[in-house]
Amino acid sequence: MLVSAKEMLNKAREGKYAVGQFNINNLEWTKAILLTAQELQSPVILGVSEGAGKYMCGYKTVVGMVNGMLEELGITVPVALHLDHGSFEGAKACINAGFSSIMFDGSHYPIEENIKMTTALVNTCDVLGVSLEAEVGSIGGEEDGVVGAGECADPDECKAIADLGVTMLAAGIGNIHGKYPENWAGLSFETLEAVKNKVGDMPLVLHGGTGIPEDMIKKAISLGVAKINVNTECQLAFAAATREYVEAGKDQQGKGFDPRKLLAPGFEAIKATVKEKMELFGSVGKA
Repeated sequence: MLVSAKEMLNKAREGKYAVGQFNINNLEWTKAILLTAQELQSPVILGVSEGAGKYMCGYKTVVGMVNGMLEELGITVPVALHLDHGSFEGAKACINAGFSSIMFDGSHYPIEENIKMTTALVNTCDVLGVSLEAEVGSIGGEEDGVVGAGECADPDECKAIADLGVTMLAAGIGNIHGKYPENWAGLSFETLEAVKNKVGDMPLVLHGGTGIPEDMIKKAISLGVAKINVNTECQLAFAAATREYVEAGKDQQGKGFDPRKLLAPGFEAIKATVKEKMELFGSVGKA
C-alpha cells in the first residue's frame, strides 16, 4: 500500500542518502520504476504532474493503476504517490483521490499568500497522514508551461514556510527543469547551506535532477537534500530506445508492431536510468 514520504525522507536525511522521485506518464513508466525499486530494495516516490494526471485520465485512474500494480507485482518497498508542482485545487483533488503525498507549489505567489495557502494544506495533510512538500524560489526551466530562470530562494522565506509544519521543502538553488544550458552556472551551495542552517532537520528537495553532475548531487545530499526529482532523463532514454527500435526496422519484422514489443526497449531504458539514479543517490538496499 502507498505510504507518506515522511518516514522515508527522514531516514534518508539521517542516513545521508536521497530518495528519487521519478515522474510517471503511463503504465510502462510506472511498472518500470516500481520493478526497479523492488529489485534494488529502494524506497521510491512516483511523481505525477497535473499535466500527466490529466493525460492519464485523472487522479483516480492513476491511484487505481498504482495500487493495482503494488498488489499484482508484489511490491514491498515503501512507495509514495506524489503530486508534483500542484496548484491548491490540484492538491485538494489528489488528496481526495488517494495520493499519499502532495506538493503545493506556491512559489509564484507573494510569500504571505504562499504561507496562507500552505497553512490550509498542512492541517488537512496532518490529519490524513499525507506528506506535504512546499516550494520557495522558482525552479528554472519549463514545467507544464511555466518557465522560470532558476532563482535562488530567500533562506528567511524558507524558514517561514518550514515553520508551518510541512514535511519537506523545495528551495531554488539555481536548478532548472529539463536539459541544462551550456552556460549554466551550477548549483548555489551557499544558498543551500544558508537554507539548511535556517530550517534545521527538514528534508530538502532538489528539483531538476536531470543533468546535474554527480559530484554536485553528492554534495547536495551531504548538505541535507533527501529527495531528488528525475523526469527528463527517463523521457530521453525512453525516446532514444524507441527511436533505435523503429530505425532498425524492428517494428516491421513479424509482430514487431505489437505495442508490447514496440514499447519494450523504452521500458528497459527507463529501468536502466532509474537504477543508475538510485545507485547515485545511495537509496539501494535502504527499503
